[in-house]
Amino acid sequence: MYKRIALLGTILLLNSGIVRQPAIAQFLPRLPDFDSNSLEKEGRDLLGESLQLAQLQQVDLAITRAKLATQLIPQNADAWAVLGGLYLVDNQTDKSIISLQKAQGLNPKEPAVWLRLGNAYFQKKDYAKSVDALQSGIKLNPSAKAMPAALFDLGNAYFMMGKTEEAIATYTKSNSLDKKYWFPLNNIALIRYEAGDVEESIRLWNTSLGVDAKASEPKLALAVALYQQGNTEKALTLGEAALANDSRYGDLGFLKDNLWGNKLLAETTKFLELPRIKTAIAAAKATEAQAPSSSR
Repeated sequence: MYKRIALLGTILLLNSGIVRQPAIAQFLPRLPDFDSNSLEKEGRDLLGESLQLAQLQQVDLAITRAKLATQLIPQNADAWAVLGGLYLVDNQTDKSIISLQKAQGLNPKEPAVWLRLGNAYFQKKDYAKSVDALQSGIKLNPSAKAMPAALFDLGNAYFMMGKTEEAIATYTKSNSLDKKYWFPLNNIALIRYEAGDVEESIRLWNTSLGVDAKASEPKLALAVALYQQGNTEKALTLGEAALANDSRYGDLGFLKDNLWGNKLLAETTKFLELPRIKTAIAAAKATEAQAPSSSR
């Protein structure tokens, strides 16, 4: 496409009277005619390639193709929605919001666009706008499969606004729609722990692990809570297992990003300094460093 633009520019220049080089102009190749149907097909093909690359975690290449798709089919809401979603994955929040707003303008009744926009505002830490966008998406009735995650995201936005009761109610509704979706229970436990309801938090983290025994977040949180109660050996065993599965949970910044409160973070700081836990973190990082990394 860029070559075609360059050739068109040359032709215009030669015909303007500014440059007279008919010998060169004779050798310009004939440009193909592009009608709207062929542009539409090319744009959709690029969009398909973008989605395939995204599934392979090749985000940069996926973004490049999605951008070209929006240029070829600028009135296609799906193209802008895909581009906005990819920017969101790549932490380019402002670009994500711009693209998603264009998708929303073209198709304001698509719930997925509103939900992605809500996530983008959340990433930008504009929680009020996040709530508004997520609520709009939920009102448009997303698929049954998407609804628990949408409510969970809305609960997170309420959580960050300090509206803990609204957050708990929304998390509870999310879990009621899918009992295997343990993330809302984990976050209710985080809220309860900060409020001093340790036993309820322990119950909820145990329930979460009953759904997914390998889940690192509830496992580490439970380990910290049990350690505070004096159940040292079980706490250390759980902590080692949690960190062996995902060393990121040994990073306090990562835990804060996952909405861990000040009380739990303070206790976790001490827990992570225990010799067995420090050894577990080092071993997990070494193992992860040796594993083949996913290409972007």
